Amino acid sequence: MWADIELALMKGLRPLLPGVRVVDELPDKVETRLPLVSVQVAGGADDRVTDTVTVDIAAFAATRAAMWVLAEQARVAMHALAATHISGMGLVIDTVETASRPVEVPYGNPALRRAIATYEVASRAQAPA
Repeated sequence: MWADIELALMKGLRPLLPGVRVVDELPDKVETRLPLVSVQVAGGADDRVTDTVTVDIAAFAATRAAMWVLAEQARVAMHALAATHISGMGLVIDTVETASRPVEVPYGNPALRRAIATYEVASRAQAPA
């Protein structure tokens, strides 16, 4: 059985993004809960050993400048997860590759800005000790 990669990425990103809410579902009134990063699986495949998942990471902030800063912080944090073990999940993240760098995507709410980046994350279950 494959691990919940959204949960694993949230657990991995939270300590790397202090002061940022990291979620897999947007809260009500998201504009009052900034800065925020959302994690959403967008596809993927496996070879029965490695699970390769396409993941969208959205950075939400109050201003365009803050959005770009947060998007880049999230990109650095995503790459820092490569070659790491996600504690309590028995999961090893082998690689993280940027498929699409952060780009601004309108959200339809003038109180916030959003940038989305797409990553390919390769992971596998950790062998029992």
